[in-house]
Amino acid sequence: MKITIDDVEDYSIGAALLGTGGGGDPYIGSLLLSESLSKGGPLTLQQADDLPDDALLLVSAMIGAPTVMMEKLPSGDEAIASVRALESYLGQKAYGILAAEIGGLNALLPLVVGSTLNLPVIDGDGMGRAFPQLQMVTYSIEGNPSTPLTLTDEFGNTVLINTGDDETAEKFARSTVVAMGASALMACYPMTGAQVKASILRGTLTVALGIGRAIRQARQADEPPVHALLEHLAELDFSTSARLLFEGKIVDLFRETTAGFAVGTIKLDALDGGPDRMEIKFQNENLIAVRNGEVCAIVPDLICIVDQETAAPITTEGLRYGQRVSVLGIAAPAELRTEKALKVVGPACFGLEQPFVPLESAHL
Repeated sequence: MKITIDDVEDYSIGAALLGTGGGGDPYIGSLLLSESLSKGGPLTLQQADDLPDDALLLVSAMIGAPTVMMEKLPSGDEAIASVRALESYLGQKAYGILAAEIGGLNALLPLVVGSTLNLPVIDGDGMGRAFPQLQMVTYSIEGNPSTPLTLTDEFGNTVLINTGDDETAEKFARSTVVAMGASALMACYPMTGAQVKASILRGTLTVALGIGRAIRQARQADEPPVHALLEHLAELDFSTSARLLFEGKIVDLFRETTAGFAVGTIKLDALDGGPDRMEIKFQNENLIAVRNGEVCAIVPDLICIVDQETAAPITTEGLRYGQRVSVLGIAAPAELRTEKALKVVGPACFGLEQPFVPLESAHL
């Protein structure tokens, strides 16, 4: 499969939705990807099952607070520098590039790197959504270390981190990112083709592209795009359930950047003027949606906020007082709902007291 410049807008919209509010602003990534594809031509998406077992694959991603990424735009050169630095340390050239997450900027950045370096990008990722911490990927859950990794800032400064476990790598990387101005480009999770096959969530780049197309085609046909989006999600193997959780207006918003994360809460009043209320907490990504005191969706299931009229996904840094929105819940891939995975990406990992309740069983 080829990704062309005509696919960029659809792909970025789909990636923004699957980012559940996080992953960085996809608009920035779409600009970088459009420029790269205009110079290098279409990009090859390779299926994981076609990878040579001994091939070297590297993850390329941005790390830091999304609110800062809006003000300090990457050039793309930092990502190339981090990949080259990790290749130099490993003494081996990369066969292809992987996405850590299929959300926001970090879904587009691997395509920019692959296009620039003329390397294939693998159709899949390690989250099936976006998460705020380095170890919250299926690559780590299945036992693949995130290090050695490299971080590069906008001045070309590069730091190599090599730790014994991914939680320590996250701590070291996060503190380094703060010193780099709260955003940096990273190359990490060096894996063989065999390791990728055993840990990747397959086909998620194609899923993102299809979601963006469904929203665009509904707008062009003058059909309700939120309704069309839900119909499209119901047809995918990616998720077992997708539902409309709430339609409301943002009446309160608290957001701050702390310890390298964007954290906060929004409150919604029902659009129909009724008594229903919803509160959503986020740490880069939306974590929990509570309606009238009852949990109706909780991480790792996806909580996606879109414009009520256009179905345009809204990132946590893009939330504004008075916005009229639809809140969607999407069941996470089965790989993220196992007992082993919930120890890494479940509610307790974000300091939430509520247990995980599958979207299909939650109160609505």
